[in-house]
Amino acid sequence: MNKPPLILTNILVFIITTAIAVIGVPLWALTVGVDSAEIITAIVLFFFTGMSITAGYHRLWSHKTYDANIVVRVILAIGGAMALQNSILHWSSDHRIHHRHVDDNDKDPYSAKRGLWFAHIGWMLREYQANRYSDYSNCRDLQKDPVVVWQHKHYLAIVLAANFGITGFLGYLNGNVLGMILVAGVFRLVMVHHVTFFINSLAHFWGKQPYTDSNTARDNGILALFTFGEGYHNYHHIFEYDYRNGIRWWQYDPTKWLIRGLSFFGLTHNLRRCPEERIEKARAAMQLQRASAQFSHLPNAEEILQKIQHEYDVLMQKMSDYYAAKKRLLNARRNALAKSVEQLELDFRYKELRNALLLQKQKWLKLQDLSLQFA
Repeated sequence: MNKPPLILTNILVFIITTAIAVIGVPLWALTVGVDSAEIITAIVLFFFTGMSITAGYHRLWSHKTYDANIVVRVILAIGGAMALQNSILHWSSDHRIHHRHVDDNDKDPYSAKRGLWFAHIGWMLREYQANRYSDYSNCRDLQKDPVVVWQHKHYLAIVLAANFGITGFLGYLNGNVLGMILVAGVFRLVMVHHVTFFINSLAHFWGKQPYTDSNTARDNGILALFTFGEGYHNYHHIFEYDYRNGIRWWQYDPTKWLIRGLSFFGLTHNLRRCPEERIEKARAAMQLQRASAQFSHLPNAEEILQKIQHEYDVLMQKMSDYYAAKKRLLNARRNALAKSVEQLELDFRYKELRNALLLQKQKWLKLQDLSLQFA
């Protein structure tokens, strides 16, 4: 089978930048030295450019999980170009295809089923899908955004101005232009490349699948530390329109915190969240699937599986009742019924159903613990 032609531009960019980062920067540090200003600038630009990809390219433009005003969009567009991962339009088109055809080796641009290397960087080294450079029919909405159109039209100029202009100017202020370009420019760029590439590669190989196993995406808290919160990838692939990836308060997701923080100043709005009921039911469905598989080999499997299914059905019903009561209570409060008899009755019913759901969850989790003993 003939392999697609190599993309020489991409190959040269990766080879040259990697050689500078791995060989050039250490030699520079040993012979000339690296000062604190260069290190701090590299760290700041690492987070700025990396989160321009995660908060901008990914959650804002690819998935439309929130809206942002034009100032935020311009800043994220410049930061994304500085990360050198192609234009918003092109990146988003590839990513939407990835979600639509995840793990399909013929259609997913960076299918994990073609291997770790392919998903990480190999897919960018050959012309596997030639038409992706001209067909943006899945991004007609983005073509109406003037910031996206501007960045796409002037992408190369913005890349050069951002990567060499900004770091060069900061180096001039610090008294060492070349040192700043090497450390905060090239070394930072290579680090951002591979950290964000981890989302396509490692996040489909390493971790747990608490919400779905219909694709290879995984949740991994350790990986989230290196990917600006994108490590909760199993959640993202089933609830892609949620502006959060780490949905718990303790989960490391600086991209979520940035988006939420900007909303307090009116710079972002319409933050989309998946209903908690859907999340809880998806998790429970996966638990049912795994428990059923673990008990299926036992002699009395049919009886046990019937009990598990019964408890699952009860759990689903109690969840539905609880969230319906919660919705009615919130509507009553919004309608200024906070002190009415109706609101008090709704509040009592809500607490009653909440307690019933908690008891059923405890019962359900005990079944999960039991199933693990027979795994």
